Amino acid sequence: MNQLRILISNDDGVFAEGIRTLANFAKQRGHEVTVVCPDQERSATGHGLTLHSPIRAESADELFVDGVKAWGCNGTPADCVKLALNELLDQKPDLILSGINHGPNLGTDVFCSGTVAAAMEGTLYGVPSLAVSVASFQWRKFEFSAKTTLSIAEKALSKGWPKKLLLNLNIPPCNQSE
Repeated sequence: MNQLRILISNDDGVFAEGIRTLANFAKQRGHEVTVVCPDQERSATGHGLTLHSPIRAESADELFVDGVKAWGCNGTPADCVKLALNELLDQKPDLILSGINHGPNLGTDVFCSGTVAAAMEGTLYGVPSLAVSVASFQWRKFEFSAKTTLSIAEKALSKGWPKKLLLNLNIPPCNQSE
């Protein structure tokens, strides 16, 4: 797969192990990676947007491997994607990934999920977007999930990702060997 410009966000915040594992893995895989996510956990915010107060973004590059450009923002996950697409990025990304979320996003959970909302914001802008979660609140090994996410996203892009299709991926809490 050719190098992709990937925007990564989440609702668990810039310090979450899931987003760091995903961003670092995507960079190691040869992609151009930018992270714009909440500066703290903002789970279950749905598709809320901040309208009456300023949104601030602070550099968080030091939390990721060399070459990943990162910001922590005081807004919601949807705010973060909107800010990235309208102000922070020089070019529209090829792909938006939201996660890796701690805990599943299944059924009606998708309506209040900040993880899904960040991916939905990307979809509304016409960017192929995928929300990804590990279906456990205790699991903290995200390497298999990161590898699976990138493999699925790269394959979907190469096969012609349908316009306006949001993917929501829930990965079981397991190692690759399982």
